[in-house]
Amino acid sequence: MSWFADQGVVLQALLATLFTWALTALGAATVFFFKSLNRKLLDGMLGFAAGVMIAASFFSLLAPAIEMAGTAHENGGLPPWAAAAIGFVLGGVFLRMADLFLPHRHVGAKEDEGLKTSWGRSILLVLAITLHNIPEGLAVGVGFGASALLPGVSLAGAVSLALGIGLQNFPEGAAVSIPLRREGMSRLKSFWIGQASGIVEPVAGILGAALILSMQAILPYALSFAAGAMIFVVAEELIPEAYREGNDHIATSGIMLGFALMMALDVGLG
Repeated sequence: MSWFADQGVVLQALLATLFTWALTALGAATVFFFKSLNRKLLDGMLGFAAGVMIAASFFSLLAPAIEMAGTAHENGGLPPWAAAAIGFVLGGVFLRMADLFLPHRHVGAKEDEGLKTSWGRSILLVLAITLHNIPEGLAVGVGFGASALLPGVSLAGAVSLALGIGLQNFPEGAAVSIPLRREGMSRLKSFWIGQASGIVEPVAGILGAALILSMQAILPYALSFAAGAMIFVVAEELIPEAYREGNDHIATSGIMLGFALMMALDVGLG
């Protein structure tokens, strides 16, 4: 940790998001050993990912955003709740606009979404999962930026956020590659699509950290923006998919476990 702490914030964000990408690839690599995934296990994994993202959105992003906005309010800025709410809603709006216009297809879906295009199915699948992973990389980058600027946000807290995102990326990688293999796609191509979505996380992480360092005044909005984008993904994709096959209790247990683990990581380390 001491060597890591000596690195610049942008490099820290890059290394952390490379870690989250690696865990996505590791999860996707399970396709080389399994052709199918038990639906109950899959729903529990999706619930776990949702729980981690919900907890990370509050403990690692919204809470620091409200704290910093409170300091800004003392100097004539917006009330803390207003700054956090604006950023949060904008995060959701951004993902919704991207969902409407970016051509993509979710795993298991029969129809494409977004603008009509002649792009192949593989590209559309990668774009769908990439859209999902942008908020995660952005959250990690903004978290490291906040650790350098906010006294109340420690480096350990940013590391715990990256660790939590990475842990939920493992089952996500498997939840993408194994269903593709079951649909008849080759193991190698299923793995490639499963891990390719994680490539965007280092890019989003670097952009998030660099943006915060260059425009410190927007930090409360950036933190809450990342939280809003993550909650949008949870509400739009993860939770509906986890409950689609009727495994309600398993999905709920996964959500509870993921939330508790991320909360413990953030509070314990941060």
